[in-house]
Amino acid sequence: MLDGMSMDQLRTFIAAADEGSFSAAGRKLRRAQSVVSATLANLESQVGFALFERTGRYPHLTEAGRALLAQARLAAQGMDAFKARARTLAEGLEPELAVAVDVMFPIEDLTAAVQAFHQEFPGTPLRLYVEALGAVLQPLLAGDCRVAIIGSLPEIPAGCASEFLLSVGAVAVVAPSHPLAAMEGTILRSVAAEHVQLVLADRSSLTAGRNFGVVSAKTWRLGDMGAKHAFLRAGLGWGYMPLPMVEEDLHSGKLVTLNLEIQPNVGPGFSMHAVHLMEHPPGPAGRWFVNRLKAQAG
Repeated sequence: MLDGMSMDQLRTFIAAADEGSFSAAGRKLRRAQSVVSATLANLESQVGFALFERTGRYPHLTEAGRALLAQARLAAQGMDAFKARARTLAEGLEPELAVAVDVMFPIEDLTAAVQAFHQEFPGTPLRLYVEALGAVLQPLLAGDCRVAIIGSLPEIPAGCASEFLLSVGAVAVVAPSHPLAAMEGTILRSVAAEHVQLVLADRSSLTAGRNFGVVSAKTWRLGDMGAKHAFLRAGLGWGYMPLPMVEEDLHSGKLVTLNLEIQPNVGPGFSMHAVHLMEHPPGPAGRWFVNRLKAQAG
């Protein structure tokens, strides 16, 4: 009996457990409630015990049902991964590789990976979106690119797979002419909040109303990292920058680091991850590019 179990039955079981009722599961799966009920009854007949307690207004998982739910999820995820991989192999080499890259990613590592990609896949055009925060994920979620390299947004949306690449250090910097540069010792949050903080603006709506690493109530929001860098060197405010981008400025004295009081939710850097939709993993060229970025970082 168990050999006749289908993936459709498992997905129906998961939907009923997640939605809390057979009718809600039917709406999610676009099926009649009677079909959902019959599918689950057949599944229960095959496993030999009840998965749902049906005595109340809404069905509830039995103890055995709860025990099998996690396994059902693993089986469904495994099938999704199998289908995604099969789809990728059937597609073959991508006609074009589109990648969204976080502006915080070290430009030297990115440039080296792009040069190596051009030598490995000379006939495959490469299209790069260089963005920050939610704008890195936006082209991925919209289907305009296959891979997103992100670090400035700490959250990965549902339906996406994430792979760690490298960590990028970050520092709070300011021009030597700025009043904060003359302060000795640890600079308190309340003191830093009295001065303009330069922050990157999210050009997407994914983080509307949210702030990441913002300390001061006086903020200038810039949509371009190059503008933020130039404004910092001009003494127009202070802000956090990826260390590789300002190392030369720190050595030449054009910028200095600030010893800020440790802030909650403000880490010392960014963890860069390669993200893709679970249903659409990168093809051969995209997989090669992600592996190259990881090797380049190493």
